[in-house]
Amino acid sequence: MDALAAAPVAARGLFIGGRWVAAANGAVLPVTSPIDGQRLTTIADAGAADVDAAVAAARRAFDAGLWSRAAPAERKKVLHRIADAIEREALALAVLGVRDNGTEISMAIKAEPGSAAGTFRYYAEALDKIPGEIAPTAENVLGLVHREPVGVVGAIVPWNFPLMIGAWKIAPALAAGNSVVLKPSEVASLSLLRLAEICAECGLPEGVLNVVTGMGAVSGEALGLHPDVDVLVFTGSGGVGRRLLDYSARSNLKRVYLELGGKSPNVVFADAPDLKQAARISAAGIFRNSGQVCVAGSRLLVERAVAEEFTELLAAEARAMKVGNPLRLDTQAGAIASEMQLARVAGMVAQATDEGAALVTGGERLLPETGGSYFAPTILAGVAPDMTIAREEVFGPVLGVIPFDTEADAVRIANGTDYGLAAAVWTGNLSRAHRMVRAIDAGVVHVNTYGGADNTVPLGGHRQSGNGHDKSLHAMDKYVNLKTAWIQL
Repeated sequence: MDALAAAPVAARGLFIGGRWVAAANGAVLPVTSPIDGQRLTTIADAGAADVDAAVAAARRAFDAGLWSRAAPAERKKVLHRIADAIEREALALAVLGVRDNGTEISMAIKAEPGSAAGTFRYYAEALDKIPGEIAPTAENVLGLVHREPVGVVGAIVPWNFPLMIGAWKIAPALAAGNSVVLKPSEVASLSLLRLAEICAECGLPEGVLNVVTGMGAVSGEALGLHPDVDVLVFTGSGGVGRRLLDYSARSNLKRVYLELGGKSPNVVFADAPDLKQAARISAAGIFRNSGQVCVAGSRLLVERAVAEEFTELLAAEARAMKVGNPLRLDTQAGAIASEMQLARVAGMVAQATDEGAALVTGGERLLPETGGSYFAPTILAGVAPDMTIAREEVFGPVLGVIPFDTEADAVRIANGTDYGLAAAVWTGNLSRAHRMVRAIDAGVVHVNTYGGADNTVPLGGHRQSGNGHDKSLHAMDKYVNLKTAWIQL
């Protein structure tokens, strides 16, 4: 791993039509590693003309039919080859991604190439097992429902888990027979550029997967406004999600599916089976990857009878976490992905204390001498549900503790934000567990655990956490059109 960590990273262009090309205007962006603040390489800074070229390549590939009209068994073979190749390169892909965005390697190996390979394999197996329909019509009519690929899919993915989240979009879109134009975050593009190359090496036809890198305000906007993109999928902030909906309205009314993060409640009742275990898992649920996880349990709702005890258990876990170089196997929390994000995290902690929250532990930048972007796992007590820290997503290693007295209080506070992505409930009472799963308005509700859901179940948000679903067979719905054939016999 040391050799991979020290290897030079070649400058990368745009991947369009199966070829590496420079941006039309020759612009590039520096890639700075959050590990040490040093420049890793450069990526192309795409403009609207480059997005036009990528969408045109995707449309040509779709219309040519080498992929869109290929037999499902042929698409399956290619997706399995891609999964195999990701697994063979797992360590190299993980190290490249860590150098780019700072996720600790112990998490990245499983969450990035491990998850991506599994996702490609899942949809490879799924694609020929989702049939059309024969409608229950009168005997003199045959009603058929065909599932057809939509055409060109635009996908915009974030910097926290680019390979994993990229695969959640790319694999089902390809499985359904579409062409894809992928826009990674300018903060973390390197592993997805290598993925595009892997896909081509595994037999994906030219133009079926294209990758344009650059600033979201330019290339992301161009993709959102493009009249020849049929479906747009996005994971990221609510503000950008709103702009993408506006771009759809201003262009061709393309379907837009959004996963917009959350302010997920982690609800601990006094009858939780094991408070120490709950604290250990809850700490990982907010502090791993330095809190840069869309489903992170950033609000701790704890029953008042055990609030002090549980907060101390969590604080002990937070203080014991090893924060540092994410390429070390013993590191438990790596770097914040950028200096801009680090400043946002620090600013929100300062605002929380100004509003009356009490700092239990953390709250400071760590390891400034490295040049990297590190922040201590942070716990704030005395948080009221109306405080900014309880309502706005931080996307950092910051936990707000909110006590409650009754089950009804817990539900009210849990549902008291604009978000509805994930939640957790810790209780030894089976009836209460079922009541809370029903009552909490979130797309995923964990019981006596946090995280770990695999491709067999969907991930999607309620309310302002978005619409549509990644993962599971339900993800395929975003990438197909239904066509009815009504045949008079």
